Amino acid sequence: MVNSIIIASIAFIIAAVCGIFLIPLLHRLKFGQEIREEGPKWHQKKTGTPTMGGFIFIIAMIVAVAVGIFVFGISGDSKQLLGTVVISLAALGFGAIGFVDDYIKVILKRNLGLRAGQKFALQFLVALGFSVWLVCGGIIDTVVEIPFVGMSIELNFFVYVPFIILVMLAAVNSVNLTDGLDGLASCITLVVGLFYCIISNIAGTNPVTILSSALVGGLLGFLIYNKFPAKVFMGDTGSLFLGGAVSAMAIYMKNPILLLLVGFAYVMETLSVIIQVAWFKKTGKRIFKMSPIHHHFEMCGWSEVKIVTVFSLVTVVLCVIGYFA
Repeated sequence: MVNSIIIASIAFIIAAVCGIFLIPLLHRLKFGQEIREEGPKWHQKKTGTPTMGGFIFIIAMIVAVAVGIFVFGISGDSKQLLGTVVISLAALGFGAIGFVDDYIKVILKRNLGLRAGQKFALQFLVALGFSVWLVCGGIIDTVVEIPFVGMSIELNFFVYVPFIILVMLAAVNSVNLTDGLDGLASCITLVVGLFYCIISNIAGTNPVTILSSALVGGLLGFLIYNKFPAKVFMGDTGSLFLGGAVSAMAIYMKNPILLLLVGFAYVMETLSVIIQVAWFKKTGKRIFKMSPIHHHFEMCGWSEVKIVTVFSLVTVVLCVIGYFA
């Protein structure tokens, strides 16, 4: 746990300092977010707020992990070190896709960014590379734990790899949908990251301990600038990175199914969109006032701070339940 505190502290300091310099730079480069017209009308005042702020916690995490490994020597054996590298590369791969998407939106002024097919293909390739490397590299086996029943199942390669790809694509895009209010995705992922920090410390899963600690510290530093009213948005650069990091850690811990519980806020955001679209196509009517569901609560009169607080507290409760799984 001492190592976790050291890494989290390093990440926090780096993120806090990085924001001081990066946010003015994003302003000068005119990397301002364009707010989509179909969103809540009062969000239009956020137009021009710098995006791609995910670089703040990405830089903080990577530097903190590197310092932890090369300065403090908290890397574990060579197999654990390789696990840390693979998880980091998976998160960075998704973050790179998010950066391309943000670049198209901000620089090329095409508000929808990458086409859906392009984004899916790139995400699929990153998830495929991660899952195959894990298994073929002998980093982990193909066992998946079933929460609450005290049992696990071993899948064969041709079932495990598609399953892992599905988990990663679902998580990455769910976190992306959650990033719609100031501090929402940051706070929820901070809680989920803390959960994985605690259980990985108990299990002695060094790669997840290192990365989740850096994640927690980096997000705490980022929230200085991302809390309401946000001075910077994480953009797809940040949200896809977070989704990749969280899902990769869950997979390495062999409990990706548990992510459905502790990350239920992500699941709820995605389900609200699926339900809304399906019901509207069938009946021409809407179930929610607006989706994803955080916008529904906004339309009901909830403030952004209240929504973030409630969603985060729900995540805390579910993480406590998940601890006993």
